[in-house]
Amino acid sequence: MGISSVLPLLLLFACSWAPGGANLSQDGYWQEQDLELGTLASLDEAISSTVWSSPDMLASQDSQPWTSDETVVAGGTVVLKCQVKDHEDSSLQWSNPAQQTLYFGEKRALRDNRIQLVKSTPHELSISISNVALADEGEYTCSIFTMPVRTAKSLVTVLGIPQKPIITGYKSSLREKETIILNCQSSGSKPAAQLTWRKGEQELPGEPTQIQEDPNGKTFTVSSSVMFQVTREDDGVDILCSVNHESLKGADRSSSQRIEVLYTPTAKIRPDPPHPREGQKLLLHCEGRGNPIPQQYLWEKEGSVPPLKITQESALIFPFLNKSDSGTYGCTATSNMGSYKAYYTLNVNGTYLTHEAKGSDDAPDADTAIINAEGGQSGGDDKKEYFI
Repeated sequence: MGISSVLPLLLLFACSWAPGGANLSQDGYWQEQDLELGTLASLDEAISSTVWSSPDMLASQDSQPWTSDETVVAGGTVVLKCQVKDHEDSSLQWSNPAQQTLYFGEKRALRDNRIQLVKSTPHELSISISNVALADEGEYTCSIFTMPVRTAKSLVTVLGIPQKPIITGYKSSLREKETIILNCQSSGSKPAAQLTWRKGEQELPGEPTQIQEDPNGKTFTVSSSVMFQVTREDDGVDILCSVNHESLKGADRSSSQRIEVLYTPTAKIRPDPPHPREGQKLLLHCEGRGNPIPQQYLWEKEGSVPPLKITQESALIFPFLNKSDSGTYGCTATSNMGSYKAYYTLNVNGTYLTHEAKGSDDAPDADTAIINAEGGQSGGDDKKEYFI
């Protein structure tokens, strides 16, 4: 049996098999007759499963619609755009991942007010979905009911926005050189977010981000921890945990934890005026620093008993400076964390004053400081002379 005799039989079979509401024309196309939207999906499946041998239809690439994949942040709006060059007198249709028809041309098929028509022409069908939810993610289909039915897919990816991170692990103030462990956690990200740590402006190396799937099966909870030994420089510093995720588009999403570090005091003696002359009034200020700050100051002069002064005030006053005031003075600053003793040497001999300031405590890293001619400090043991 020749090809010319087989083709009519095939067409006759197709006509007898065609679903209700549609006829096959002489040129091999389905003709729509008062079709309801609810029947389009079954018609799509039926026609797509039929094998056609028309060379013209197989060769026609202009009737193939095209779309693009889209990424949208949860709560945002996504626009699905479908275009075709040769519509062949047929309409475009959008359907969701559940194969529910959303729009057939300009006709709404699904009652969802979030879905709106953007543009409907013979060559384009664009719709928008607002307030996108994670459940809206999936593959959307644009169809054109030529023969055979042609489709294009658009994969919609919905990004889950990570929640503000929560830092735990800090309970109370720490002593210098103690070790602190902080934990950070953020939920709701999709895909899983990354966590980073900072101490002030310094990056802290934390543990790798741990990932756990949320109960909804779509988003993730991420966590990370950081451990370090605190120093006195860390007192009052903010430890930051930040979330990095593409849905944030560079926006900052972080939490901070301020830490308190208790440490032993330090002290230094500052003369006022910086370059006193014989006969002038002189104040020696014992400037204590620590956490907590020193609450008591003990003034002593080497070779003199008892101590000159025990007070909460930090200044030692010389109303009228003379040669008998020459000597080395010590100030011991004390808090409940310990004490620190600073020294200041004053030499009044009629023609010049020599000032020497140095500090010491029980710690091995005690400072030694010399007041220089400009009123600053420099390290060393030599004395600076000021002539009057």
